[in-house]
Amino acid sequence: MGKTPAISIVSVTLNAASTIRDCVESVKYQTQPAQHIIIDGHSRDGTPDLARKYALPSATIVSEPDKGLYDAMNKGLSLATGDVVGTLNSDDFYPHSRVLSLVAKAFEDPELEACYGDLIYVDRKNVERIVRYWKARPFEKRLFYQGWMPPHSTFFVRRSVYEKHGGFNLDLGSAADYELMLRFLVRHEVRVGYIPEVLVIMRMGGVSNVSIRNRIQAHRLCREAWKINGLKPKPWTVSARPLSKLGQYLSRGPRSRPWLDDDWLGRNRDCQPAPASGHPDGTSHVPEKN
Repeated sequence: MGKTPAISIVSVTLNAASTIRDCVESVKYQTQPAQHIIIDGHSRDGTPDLARKYALPSATIVSEPDKGLYDAMNKGLSLATGDVVGTLNSDDFYPHSRVLSLVAKAFEDPELEACYGDLIYVDRKNVERIVRYWKARPFEKRLFYQGWMPPHSTFFVRRSVYEKHGGFNLDLGSAADYELMLRFLVRHEVRVGYIPEVLVIMRMGGVSNVSIRNRIQAHRLCREAWKINGLKPKPWTVSARPLSKLGQYLSRGPRSRPWLDDDWLGRNRDCQPAPASGHPDGTSHVPEKN
C-alpha cells in the first residue's frame, strides 16, 4: 500500500444560509485533514459570512458570479491541491467524522483512481428522517448500460484523473455529473472502488426534479452524454435510470442509525476540528438529485 493521500473537498453554494453550517462543519470535524474550497455564486443571504465563521480557518472561500453549479465546481477543481478531490455541496454533509479517513484508506492503494459509497437522502427539515437510501454496489461497466450509476455526491477522484480527462462539461446542464462519470468509468475505464458505507447525507430537492419539463430535459442530456463520448447505449439505458431508483425509496436504510453518529456536528458542536492541511443565469447551486 502507498502513502495516505491529501484530500481536497469542493463545496458549491448559493443562498445557502440555512444549510451551510452543517456542510462546512462536517468537513471541519473530520479526523482526516482536508483542504476545503468553498465556491459561492455571489449569495445575497450571508452564506459567505457563515462559511467563514464555521468552516476551517484554512478554508478557501470565493464568492463571485458564475455560470451555474458545474462552472463553480470547475473553479473549485482548479484550486484543489490534494491528491484526491471530492465534492460536498451546501445541502449535503458527512454523517460522521470518519468519512474522509475511509476515503484516504481506500486511496492508499496507488492503483485506485476513484471510489464511491452509499448515499442517504433525508427530509430537508428533519435530517433524521430517511426518505431514500441509495445502496450502491461494486462497479461493473455493464451496469451503466442498465441505467445504473454511482451516487455522484460520494464520488472521490484522483486530481490527476481530472487533469488527464477534464472536468465538468457545462454543455450538459444537469447531466454534467452523469456525463463525467460516464466519461471516466465507461469511456476511459479508470480503476474505481466501492466503499460499502454511507458517505454522504443529502437533503431532498434538486434542479432536474423541479418539473416534468426539467425531467425531459435531463433525459435528453443523458442521451447526449453517451453521444459525445462516442458510446452507444442500449435502447433502454437512459429510460431505465428513473426505474432503477424505485428500490431506493422502499429501502429506509440502516435501522440502527450508524449513518448519524454521536460525533456528528449537530450533536457535538464543541468537538475539535482536525488540523488544517496543506448565478447570473438564474440557476440554483443545488445539484441534481439523481
